[in-house]
Amino acid sequence: MRKDIFNLPNCLTMARIGAAPIIVLLLYFEMWFGFRFGSYFAFGVFFIASVTDYFDGKIAREQNIITNLGKFLDPLADKLLIGSVLIMLVRLGPGWGVPAWMVIIIIGRELAVTGMRAVAAEMGEVVAADKFGKAKTLLQSLATGFLIFHYPLLGWDPRPLGHGLLWVALILTIFSGGNYLYNFYKKWLKTEEN
Repeated sequence: MRKDIFNLPNCLTMARIGAAPIIVLLLYFEMWFGFRFGSYFAFGVFFIASVTDYFDGKIAREQNIITNLGKFLDPLADKLLIGSVLIMLVRLGPGWGVPAWMVIIIIGRELAVTGMRAVAAEMGEVVAADKFGKAKTLLQSLATGFLIFHYPLLGWDPRPLGHGLLWVALILTIFSGGNYLYNFYKKWLKTEEN
């Protein structure tokens, strides 16, 4: 095992990837067996996984152990975690209030940006997340978290806040995706001209 690949930030990122199927399974427990605590446990795992997103980047920068693998895995982990949970929220039905068309747009954008990153990698470029991409991920995580934890708590219903945040996240998702693709297109044109 190479030390530079299995450093702490990359291991945290890989743990975030592993959290996605656990959350989906917990939500299935709720759907299949009416296990109300399924969403609470799913929220707990999602919250911990989302926090690792902050710490893996912070540790990598502070210890100067930023790797190309980490730059690739970090956005991939975000996409797998948030995408799988959003698909699951659609699967759970109308009571959870996540429309399929919205999830299709979000995942479609992620696939387009991932494809663009693959082409950039062929050109020797690693496209890391920019500030719009990071803000998009934060909003998607907040929205998804409130929607997972959807039962009223002490008289407060988290679903309206989750739905509002999901709409804002959708707008930022489209904008940040367009920004990535536009910047890549400009860089690609310069490469072709040279």
